Amino acid sequence: MCTCLLTTAIVIQQILKTVNLKKDVKHCWPAAVAWEPGKPLVIEQVEVAPPQAMEVRLKILFTSLCHTDVYFWEAKGQTPLFPRIFGHEAGGIVESVGEGVTDLKPGDHVLPVFTGECKECRHCKSEESNMCDLLRINTDRGVMLNDGKSRFSIKGQPIYHFVGTSTFSEYTVVHVGCVAKINPAASLDKVCVLSCGISTGLGATLNVAKPKKGSTVAIFGLGAVGLAAAEGARIAGASRIIGVDLNPKRFDEAKKFGVTEFVNPKDYDKPVQEVIAEMTDGGVDRSVECTGNINAMISAFECVHDGWGVAVLVGVPNKDDAFKTHPMNLLNERTLKGTFFGNYKPRSDLPSVVEKYMNKELEVEKFITHEVPFSEINKAFEYMLQGDGLRCVIRMDA
Repeated sequence: MCTCLLTTAIVIQQILKTVNLKKDVKHCWPAAVAWEPGKPLVIEQVEVAPPQAMEVRLKILFTSLCHTDVYFWEAKGQTPLFPRIFGHEAGGIVESVGEGVTDLKPGDHVLPVFTGECKECRHCKSEESNMCDLLRINTDRGVMLNDGKSRFSIKGQPIYHFVGTSTFSEYTVVHVGCVAKINPAASLDKVCVLSCGISTGLGATLNVAKPKKGSTVAIFGLGAVGLAAAEGARIAGASRIIGVDLNPKRFDEAKKFGVTEFVNPKDYDKPVQEVIAEMTDGGVDRSVECTGNINAMISAFECVHDGWGVAVLVGVPNKDDAFKTHPMNLLNERTLKGTFFGNYKPRSDLPSVVEKYMNKELEVEKFITHEVPFSEINKAFEYMLQGDGLRCVIRMDA
C-alpha cells in the first residue's frame, strides 16, 4: 500500500472512531471565524452541533480560497452577515449522518458544494438544468434549512454559515444535497478545488459552449475560472484558444492551460471584438466570458462568428448592469447563453469530473499555486488580494 493510501486509511479509522459520539451533544473543533468585514480571520474553538434530518457532518481535510469568499468577507456592496465561517471549496470525509440520509455513510470521501441537488424538484429532474429549487446558492442565508438555526456556536453565540458549506472549519454540517460522493482514491488535496471555480469554467466550455475539435475559442478573463474554461477548450481539441485579459502578467501562465494567443484590449484603439473578428476571419466559433464585466460580456458575444457562433456568460455582473447589443447580432444567428456551475449537477456529475482527473484527462495540479497550514489561513487571503497565484490550498490538519 502506498504511503498516501496508508495515510488516508489511518485518517478514516480515526474519524470512524468519532462516529460513536452521542448524537445529541455538540463538540468543539477549530474554525476560522470572520468577526468583522475585512478583518483577519481568528482561529476559535467552535461548537459544531450534530447533523439533523437530511444533514451530514463532515471532517474537512483540505479547503481552498475562492474569490467569492473574499468578496463576501470584504462585504462591499452587500448586506454584511457576521460573525461567519467562510469557505466553500473543499474535500473531506463524512463523520456522521442525520436522519433520512441513505446515500452517504461515515468514511465516504466527499466534496461539499455551494449549490445543491435535491433530486426532487423540476430542475433536478430535468436533464437540461442544474438549478435546484431547494438548494440553489443563497449568499444571504446563514442558517440551515431544517430549522433555520446555525450548527456553529461559541459559548452560546451563533456563528453564521456561508453558502451552506462553511469549510474553514475542521468540522462542518452540510445539507446532504450539497455533498458529492467521490472516488476515495482521489487526492483530496488536489480535487478539493473542483467543488467550485474550476468545475464552473470547465463545464462552461465542455457542457455549454461545446466547441468542436479544431474550432476557435476566445476566453475573456484569465483567472482560475477562465483558465479552467481554457482547459475545457484544450480537452475538446480546439485549434486556437485566444486569451483576453487586461493583465499581461497572466499570459505566460495561461500557456499551461492551452491558450495559444493573447489579446490585451488596452493595446488597441478599437473594440476588442473587432480585433478578434479580424484575427479569425469573421469571429471565433465559441467564446466564454469569465470576468463579470458587462463590457467584456458584450465583446464576448459580438466576437463570435455569425451563423454558428456561441457565447457563454459565466461571470456575475453588478446588480445595476444592463446587457446591450444590436438585435441583428442575434438575428444573424449568433447564440448567447449563460451558465451556473458549468451546468454540472453536483451530486450526479461532480464525481465524473473527479474521474477526468483520475484518468489524467484533466490537469488539476497546475491550478494550485500555493499551500498553507490552517493556522496561516490569512496568508491565503493575502495571496488572493495581491493577485498572486490561482488557488491556495489550506491544510486543515496543520
